[in-house]
Amino acid sequence: MTAKTFDAIVIGAGQAGTPLAGRLNAAGMSVALIERKLVGGTCVNTGCIPTKTMVASAYAAHLARRAADYGVTLGGPVGVDYKAIKARKDKVSGASRTGLEDWIAGMDKCTLYRGHARFESVNTVRVGDDLLSAEKIFLNTGGRASVPDLPGVHDIDYLTNSSMMDLDELPRHLIVVGGSYVSLEFAQMFRRFGSDVTVVEKSPRLTGREDEDVSAAILSILENEGITVHVGADDIGFARKGSDIAVTFSAGKAPAVGSHVLLALGRTPNTDDLGLDKAGVEIDKRGFVVVDDQLRTSVPGIWAMGDCNGKGAFTHTSYNDYEIVAANLLDNDPRKVSDRIEAYALYIDPPLGRCGMTETAVKKSGRRALVGQRPMTRVGRAVEKGETQGFMKILVDADTREILGCSVLGPGGDEAVHCVLDLMYAKAPVDTLARATHIHPNVSELLPTIAQELKPLV
Repeated sequence: MTAKTFDAIVIGAGQAGTPLAGRLNAAGMSVALIERKLVGGTCVNTGCIPTKTMVASAYAAHLARRAADYGVTLGGPVGVDYKAIKARKDKVSGASRTGLEDWIAGMDKCTLYRGHARFESVNTVRVGDDLLSAEKIFLNTGGRASVPDLPGVHDIDYLTNSSMMDLDELPRHLIVVGGSYVSLEFAQMFRRFGSDVTVVEKSPRLTGREDEDVSAAILSILENEGITVHVGADDIGFARKGSDIAVTFSAGKAPAVGSHVLLALGRTPNTDDLGLDKAGVEIDKRGFVVVDDQLRTSVPGIWAMGDCNGKGAFTHTSYNDYEIVAANLLDNDPRKVSDRIEAYALYIDPPLGRCGMTETAVKKSGRRALVGQRPMTRVGRAVEKGETQGFMKILVDADTREILGCSVLGPGGDEAVHCVLDLMYAKAPVDTLARATHIHPNVSELLPTIAQELKPLV
């Protein structure tokens, strides 16, 4: 069979692949864009967009239940129509996906192939009955939920972040196995919908990559809403118990018994069925494609972007991967991954916005540092909104005055943190923040005040 020849092949229509296809098309290149399932990838279909749409519904329910705190009287108990919540989520997610599909259809030099792609050689890929070739190939194959081989896990019906999106009924009692970002968003969300929720985490605390004070505050937020949390669960197993599921953990403790189990135990890159060996593309021991600072793989002419390269597991890092590749290929602009400052959010309520180094990382670095901190109970905007859980913290190099990191756990924390992140990209000293005049009343207006009250980190 003679291969159809393109200037470029993009495997995966996710948050890096689709915009890259558009940019290459605009540059006059012929592009084959391959997607085996849903255009838009994780973010549009099972990640950011649908989950945050449901988080918004959960927040509305929670706020309605607190109406009396604001002097507002409702006619009766606040109810939740889960089918309506799911329908709203599907509508928002579907509209985003349709928008992307329409954009792709309007690209005059881009052909969308539906199916699973596998390499047959360095520059040849098969998709069903089609054989495609190109001198430039870009991987954007994403990842999927990890399912560790825990005792009894294959004897039960479990949910992942993807299948959770298809659930048609509200769980009576949801047991979430895992205590990190995805798991905690689902835990709080479904508790607010009305489910009993239990979180089981093997580590000694939730969100282990965060500082201990942040983890403790997150635990308090969840427990205050009636979520049961078990940490230090070193022997997790599963068993059927009638129509329910029993999750065992830590010898001597009674199992958690629930109607549904969500496994949120990390992500696995979708690289194991691409035929990468036939192209000679190197992967590491975890299955991630090995790339350099400009996202080139071990094979010239092949790049890897997004979750499959292990350089970031977020929509914003995937999109930045696209920007880096496009800048180097088309703009003669030598952008690189190492210029990126780590930043992300945990979308519980209140949310956590994080950028740069944690306090733990700063201490390990051995540098002299300063820290400033303020609880949300002393932030006027938070008090006015009746949302005073959490705090803000800024870390600074004592010698250079460089801002090293920031955590904002509180109302608008996912937005406020960008005040600090942008200054870090500008390489501005903390004194720039300290002298800024922010709008009152606002959560972020206290960031300059914190910058004026730095103390030695001990």
